[in-house]
Amino acid sequence: MMVMSTIIDISPRLDPSLAVWPGDAPLSREVLLDLAWGDAVTLSTMKGTVHLGAHADAPSHYDAHGTAIADRPLDLYIGPCQVMRIPAAQGSRIGIDELTGPIRAERLLIATGTYPSPSHFTGDFAGLDPALVDHLHERGVRLIGVDTPSVDLFSSRELETHRAILAHDMAILEGLVLDHVPEGLYELIALPLALVGFDASPVRAVLRSLTP
Repeated sequence: MMVMSTIIDISPRLDPSLAVWPGDAPLSREVLLDLAWGDAVTLSTMKGTVHLGAHADAPSHYDAHGTAIADRPLDLYIGPCQVMRIPAAQGSRIGIDELTGPIRAERLLIATGTYPSPSHFTGDFAGLDPALVDHLHERGVRLIGVDTPSVDLFSSRELETHRAILAHDMAILEGLVLDHVPEGLYELIALPLALVGFDASPVRAVLRSLTP
């Protein structure tokens, strides 16, 4: 029996209008050669933060002795995944009581709906309570993804949620686009680049559903 695979892109498109964390480097492109100019090829270079759009944080982003992104196990970023929609108040921390159902996969993507436009940075997005991270770890979750720029609140300086994730050696995906994704089980594919020494990597995050 043939199995059809539907791919759902959960990454924002990357162009200079994409908002980045205040003070970080936005995406820019410099064209070095161009077919339109009579060159043999078009050749361009890019500049921008490695926390661009949908991205994977490395432990070295929030811990001085943490692992860089090229050294993270790839199996964290590919495999069974659950999408859970948790309507949250702007600027709130999502706790255990806000979970809308049982945990059914070792990768959990949380759709908060509190960061509506990737091209417009707002600092009142929801974060995750560190106790929720502990709870998810106890239930076998290895990766947490969010549809916001950070798993912590914008105002957080201690990065309590990042540190809870670090304590359990879990993986983080931030900047996902989940508003068009129904809740349920999928296969996640969101591999980071092997950027040696870097604290994060952009990913082309997709979900794949298998239907008979």
